[in-house]
Amino acid sequence: MRTAVRPEAELAAELRLTLTRAARRLRQEAGVELSPSMTSALASIECHGPISPSELATCERVQRPTITRVLVRLQELELVERTTDLEDRRSSRLTITPAGRELLLKTRTRKDAFLAARLAQLSREDRDLLEQASKALERLLGEEEP
Repeated sequence: MRTAVRPEAELAAELRLTLTRAARRLRQEAGVELSPSMTSALASIECHGPISPSELATCERVQRPTITRVLVRLQELELVERTTDLEDRRSSRLTITPAGRELLLKTRTRKDAFLAARLAQLSREDRDLLEQASKALERLLGEEEP
């Protein structure tokens, strides 16, 4: 017996809803009052820093004024430090502070613990399926838009 192939639009809608719910639940489990934009920017600074605000805006796929607002808040919270670029004094470089690094570690640890506890409740087959799906999602989302 052959199974019907799902139309891509139907699968896309279901996948969008599931990913949105998962992202919301992980934000709730993180226990941090940072917005998703602030958390993402902080993680990018940790990964790519020292980085200029323009480079960060490109990395986050947002406009420069948007990242400027995010950076102001991250600096107020002392999670990011801005210094003058030694090669181009008109520019600045962003680095994560120890407090920012600690906050990211805390949120990642909480999210990982939540997921690990949930995964432990699943069958081996379901965990294997999720591992395959995770790899497929990485391939799907890693592609640049046409």
